[in-house]
Amino acid sequence: MDDLPEDSATESSHQCSVSDDVDNQRVYLVPYRWWKEAQESPSSVDLDGGVSRVLYTASQTSSYGPMKIINNIFNSDLAFNLRRENESLQNNENSEVGVSGRDYALVTGDMWVQALKWHIDSKAASKNGRSFSIAEDDITDVYPLQLKLSLSRETESLIVKISKKDNTTERFRRACKIFCVESELLRIWDFAGRTNHIFSDDKSKLGKESPRQSEQEILLELQVYGLSDFNKGRDAKKDEAEQSSTGNSLKMNGYSVNYSFPRGNGSVNSEAGSLGLTGLQNLGNTCFMNSALQCLAHTPKVVDYFLGDYNKEINHENPLGMDGEIALAFGDLLRKLWAPGATPVPPRLFKSKLARFAPQFSGFNQHDSQELLAFLLDGLHEDVNRVKCKPYVEAKDGDGRPDEEVADEYWRNHLARNDSVIVDVCQGQYRSTLVCPVCRKVSVTFDPFMYLSLPLPSTTMRTMTLTVITTDGSALPSPVTVSVLKSGKLEDLIRALGVACSLGPDEELLVAEVYNNRIIRYLEEPSDSLSLIRDDDRLVVYRLLKDVENNPAVVFMHQQAEENYNATKLTSSWKAFGIPLIACSKIVNGLDVRDLYLKLIKASMVPSEDPVGDDGIIDKTNNQLSAIEKPMDIDTVTTSCSEEGAHCANRDDSDDNLEFYLTNEKGTDRETRIAMDEPIKVTALSGRLSVLVCWPGSMVNLYKTSNLPSSIPQVFKPDFLSKRPQETVSLYKCLEAFLKEEPLGPDDMWYCPNCKEHRQASKKLDLWRLPEVLVIHLKRFSYSRFLKNKLETFVDFPVHDFDLSTYMTHRNDDQLSNRYMLYAISNHYGSMGGGHYTAFVNHGGDQWYDFDDSHVSPVGEDRIKTSAAYVLFYRRIMDS
Repeated sequence: MDDLPEDSATESSHQCSVSDDVDNQRVYLVPYRWWKEAQESPSSVDLDGGVSRVLYTASQTSSYGPMKIINNIFNSDLAFNLRRENESLQNNENSEVGVSGRDYALVTGDMWVQALKWHIDSKAASKNGRSFSIAEDDITDVYPLQLKLSLSRETESLIVKISKKDNTTERFRRACKIFCVESELLRIWDFAGRTNHIFSDDKSKLGKESPRQSEQEILLELQVYGLSDFNKGRDAKKDEAEQSSTGNSLKMNGYSVNYSFPRGNGSVNSEAGSLGLTGLQNLGNTCFMNSALQCLAHTPKVVDYFLGDYNKEINHENPLGMDGEIALAFGDLLRKLWAPGATPVPPRLFKSKLARFAPQFSGFNQHDSQELLAFLLDGLHEDVNRVKCKPYVEAKDGDGRPDEEVADEYWRNHLARNDSVIVDVCQGQYRSTLVCPVCRKVSVTFDPFMYLSLPLPSTTMRTMTLTVITTDGSALPSPVTVSVLKSGKLEDLIRALGVACSLGPDEELLVAEVYNNRIIRYLEEPSDSLSLIRDDDRLVVYRLLKDVENNPAVVFMHQQAEENYNATKLTSSWKAFGIPLIACSKIVNGLDVRDLYLKLIKASMVPSEDPVGDDGIIDKTNNQLSAIEKPMDIDTVTTSCSEEGAHCANRDDSDDNLEFYLTNEKGTDRETRIAMDEPIKVTALSGRLSVLVCWPGSMVNLYKTSNLPSSIPQVFKPDFLSKRPQETVSLYKCLEAFLKEEPLGPDDMWYCPNCKEHRQASKKLDLWRLPEVLVIHLKRFSYSRFLKNKLETFVDFPVHDFDLSTYMTHRNDDQLSNRYMLYAISNHYGSMGGGHYTAFVNHGGDQWYDFDDSHVSPVGEDRIKTSAAYVLFYRRIMDS
């Protein structure tokens, strides 16, 4: 609730009109004992707000004689006096104050929110984060109460009137019980400063401007919190029955807050005073942003910080920050979300600031909630970074020092440049170990992390399809599908292929990846992880005869001439086609190269006059066998070899012959045309001879090359028409997969300082220091050159006790707990590039809420575990 500015309060005192802005006059009436617990706590922030307290004692008002409640056909009022006590009594806060429950405090909206958050956190900590209840406090919901205040010149006191016309019957009845002054002493402590202006004004001026008492009344709307009915008899039970018929009661970290749900839309009734249960309007595909914001809006200490006075820590000098604009927009949004009785908030200001500093989130396209979260946490950190001038820090090698010493040094260096509430709450540290596969050099660093991105080891087995090609021309290329362990290595794949192909004792397999009709890499290291092979890769397996004579492997790539017609002339160009072919043989001159190639393509060449069906399949009932047995006439392809250096496209059509060129391993450049009678020397370090074969257009037309397919199957192509069975994996397994030692990918090589070269080192991560709030990102989305995919794996994650003790490499000296409890989830429903984001948020004990944009509704704890869980938010449980 917005505070009333000082000048507004003064102006209201002069106007003394019932038509004053009610919203700006609101203050909270709370139990004094409850308020003092938060105010006097060493860990609490300054809750006084710089306003001195004023003590009032309530008594019967003489204006109405001995009766406090005036009932007639026109009116029904409750009236009493508030006498301002002297300073000596105000400062004498004896131990009995607040014990009887007849002492109340008037506080501003900001004070109330901060006090409530302190109580929530302290109660949760005292119960190790589990559910609890405070029966003796009997705290109920927040509800408004209209009061009229006027100044009594005779008694130097305030006259308070509560009318049934201004309040509902139930609220008026509650007011009569709260402000009963007949039996017990009633005292009110004003910490909000709303009554000071009445006494500080000039009384004569007040009287001259408003001579009639009815014009001197000031309308004040109180927000009553934490005050139950004192009569526990028949009336109280009746009230509870009436409440249960219109709403429900939830335990919000121990404090009972009533909420009601209108039938039909499932939204939380904003009039029920449900603190923090406020939705965010969808501005157009902004559900990803709403989901992440709701999780952060219920993150302990982050909320406390941004609901407090954080402006003094805005870093306007940080070039990595956003001049505090993101922090201010986020803080303003949090205040609106945590305002009592708030309605769904449109986050337009925050969205505009986000689009300004992160253009990737501009517009109204769907985005990733985790990517938004990563940017926001980093942006908030830089905006409120307490380090104004970041010192230069050079990372030093461990040089054999103990890990504890090196880790602390890294952490000190990190804090010297980064010191904010985000670092205090959300950042941890892990140890990263790299080992060079050649010289075995070990490099250990200690890096900070804001969140953990865990892979999903969805199943133990993996189905892989590869294309097998013989090197003697005896068979056409054929796909072979095998099943191997997902955690397996290349040697496991080759072993499974050998069994599937009935590999002979004199044969061996060579695996290569083909892209755009060229080999882009060879898979030759048996210890390489199969995780380096992606589902959309296209792999070819060559069945090679074991070469005891160490002959070179000849790699053939194919090009064919294409004629292009334009307005003025006819031009020719060359286009790659088919699968590269490989064979090992003794090569002396060009004739050996030609003969080897003709042998390899023997099974693929079929004369064009053979009948071909409408589907492009050759009728095998005719003369396919004769075509295989009768390859092209070698004499017809050798007559023009004397035309050395001539370009294939410039040759006469009568020279329908193949031409051979030495090329690089990628087959992109023609280096030298191969003469049939000249010797050839293999100079490549790999021991392979790369040859580019040019097919003239007339020869392509004469023979069918469709049996040298340009397209081969992917390693795995998901069947979108069939639904896979639900896969289940535990969160602990995901963490183990994240911490498992793995080789770096070919695109992520490490520069070894010993070898002075980039190496495919092995990498191992270990948890070293855990944050107070642990954010876990489940890597459901995978990206490749041609495909985006989402894993629908069901992750079984702990809710109440996520224990990471066994995964910690080092236990810190401060003996912090390594146990966590879940408090928020960002969910993604649907497919890649679309779908919908929501959030589940814990509101104390076992009570969870579903935040679906503007709609907020309760959800059972047994329903929060779904395959849509995308980002998990855990907070530390303090050990008893």
